[in-house]
Amino acid sequence: MGADNQQERLKTIGWIVGIVDGEGCFSVTIQKTPSMKTGWQVFPEFVVTQGEKSYRALELVKGYFGCGNIFVNNRYDNHQEKLYRYCVRSVKDLQDTVIPFFMQNLPRTAKIDDFKKFVKILELMKAGKHLTASGLQEIAEIAQTMNRKKKSRFLASSETIRRTPAELEKI
Repeated sequence: MGADNQQERLKTIGWIVGIVDGEGCFSVTIQKTPSMKTGWQVFPEFVVTQGEKSYRALELVKGYFGCGNIFVNNRYDNHQEKLYRYCVRSVKDLQDTVIPFFMQNLPRTAKIDDFKKFVKILELMKAGKHLTASGLQEIAEIAQTMNRKKKSRFLASSETIRRTPAELEKI
């Protein structure tokens, strides 16, 4: 690899870290899923959002990572352009591609904290903790401290609240 190519690669890496710092998100959602043994499913997701005018930026990020998809988000605000989201939802792609990239190129804003929590949750999932009630509880407690710090639906669920820890473990 020549010096020019290496310089260009470093610029691209810096640009990706910058766009993620400004418009990206590492998030984890826990959704009610009756087909799961515990009744809940964990959905980790890496997202970068851009308006339609900057759609090309999402294509560049997707091309760099070589995984994920770009989706249109319907907007219900006063903006005139469509909003697009580049999303990586595959646990394998998150573990094999996204996390190693950001481990070597840490975000430079407060997103670093969300990234570290995201990594912790994926480690718990890799260990199978998301398949137990106590593991779901641990994941939900971490997830609710990320991003907008919204109360986890799992933790707020009447089913979860009514059960003792011992009852939860039987799930």
